Amino acid sequence: MKTRLLTLLVAAMCSAAPAGAAERHMMQQVVPADKLAEARALKNPLSNSPEVIAQGKTVYNGKGGCVTCHGIDGDGKGPAAASMNPSPRNFQHHGFWRHRTEGEVFWAIKYGSPGTAMIAFGSVLSDNEIWSLIHYEQTFAGRHGMMGHREEMGPGMGGGRAGMGHRGQKGKGGMSECEGESCAR
Repeated sequence: MKTRLLTLLVAAMCSAAPAGAAERHMMQQVVPADKLAEARALKNPLSNSPEVIAQGKTVYNGKGGCVTCHGIDGDGKGPAAASMNPSPRNFQHHGFWRHRTEGEVFWAIKYGSPGTAMIAFGSVLSDNEIWSLIHYEQTFAGRHGMMGHREEMGPGMGGGRAGMGHRGQKGKGGMSECEGESCAR
């Protein structure tokens, strides 16, 4: 009886978790180490004006196909996401934007992200389309994105947003440990 109950419990737990649902840790780099300095040096040449953000939205929902994996709300839960391991990045999570530069995100979109389903879009999207797309993706985090670590991250964290800094727990190297959907603990 106990063995059967344990078997049923394990089966229920395994079937409840969708395949490929694991999201990479928020601090895991999206750019290979040997390209990181190059990526961080990139700066978004576009303003975050309503027109540029609207262009980014058009790319996100259309030509870029971002919505398929990252979802209509940028939460990483698009229709194709369930089959991906690791799951697509959640652009709503402020930790994603706090711990990388716009240049790093640009690099990942243009060249792809090794170890993930994120393919290179450099042959599909122009550089300006990618930069406008980044401005649009930042809107998913609202006022919580890109705050705090600009000086430590180096160039590329512009966009005119100021913030209160990160209030989460500090991990190794003084950086915040963001796991799951919440950084504030």
